[in-house]
Amino acid sequence: MKTLETDRLILRKWKPQDRYDLFEYAKNPLVGPNAGWPPHKTIEMSDQIINIFIDSGEVYAVVLKSENKVIGSIGLHDRKPDDKIQIEGQREIGYVLNPDYWGKGYMPEAVLRVLDFGFKEMRQQIIWCLHFEGNDKSRRVIEKCGFKFRFKKKKTLPLLEDREVNDWIYNIRRSDFLK
Repeated sequence: MKTLETDRLILRKWKPQDRYDLFEYAKNPLVGPNAGWPPHKTIEMSDQIINIFIDSGEVYAVVLKSENKVIGSIGLHDRKPDDKIQIEGQREIGYVLNPDYWGKGYMPEAVLRVLDFGFKEMRQQIIWCLHFEGNDKSRRVIEKCGFKFRFKKKKTLPLLEDREVNDWIYNIRRSDFLK
């Protein structure tokens, strides 16, 4: 996993010592349910998630340089929003951010850097992004980064007592990002 940088952020592998920063935002009920998972109740839950992140090699810790603190995560996942979509070279980007850092432009900065990496270095052809209906903060990040709305799809969230949500699904093509 290659470390990526922006002016204000470092996107890097997760480390076990990031557990406190992850728990700080993952326990907040404003974070997990908007991403499809329940708030963390214990630091051990955060430890388990960090281990999953480390094993997958798909999820970056978003580190704010000025504080040397993990303020979120961003992943470029090997999945697609619908199995009927057969395009070679596609990924899905997903992200969460500590609410203490919302509204400062950190997540669009991180998303744009990951898109650049995904298209230029990984040679992806299309990158998907989605948000649950009503998650306007995520929608604004998606739109700021140039994604275009494509379709809605109903889904069930098993980690949230089978709650039903509508995914709003967007994508951006390599040719559009690199123009």
